[in-house]
Amino acid sequence: MRLITTLATGAALALSVAANAQTPSPSSPRPPASAPQAPSAPPTIQSVNVVDISELPAATQSQVTEIVSQRGDGELQKLRSSVDSTPTIKSALEAKGLSSTHVLFAQMSENGLLTIVTKKAG
Repeated sequence: MRLITTLATGAALALSVAANAQTPSPSSPRPPASAPQAPSAPPTIQSVNVVDISELPAATQSQVTEIVSQRGDGELQKLRSSVDSTPTIKSALEAKGLSSTHVLFAQMSENGLLTIVTKKAG
């Protein structure tokens, strides 16, 4: 019985030493995990792609419809107001005979491609 107790104690000691060996030493300089990162600047618009929702694949149409239905009218109005106040976007819509009232959704890629999903009335 003493042999089992001795083996168990030895095993526990060996495991605790191994566990402590894996723990980083407090002297190693590491930034705290909660250190705030500088927010990256939003990408600037490089190009605007205006797409009617009917031109999207069925699965993508469903995703856009779901996102739009979860968003309130206030958010949609804010999006449309932003569109009206940005000449690049406004002129891209006008080139297709559309206005901000047709805008449902907008998504910006990291490389500056702004995709505007629209829906024509009717």
